[in-house]
Amino acid sequence: MRPLFIMAALPLFASGCATTLPPDVIASDDLAASQAEVRPLRYTSPVSGYTHRVPVDPKPWRNQNDAQTPEGGAS
Repeated sequence: MRPLFIMAALPLFASGCATTLPPDVIASDDLAASQAEVRPLRYTSPVSGYTHRVPVDPKPWRNQNDAQTPEGGAS
């Protein structure tokens, strides 16, 4: 049991010795003065592509099935 405990504790001990440096790239404090190009926002209506549709009665399914059967058709 003791070797298993040592193997589990070794990574914890090694991570405690590691240094924690800040990242190489740090965001600027003055983002408002940056020269980044930003596209202007345009309003688009959420229902701009809507087309009105009304319910219709179903077509006869037997004629549609017969039209899709291969030539010589199976009975």
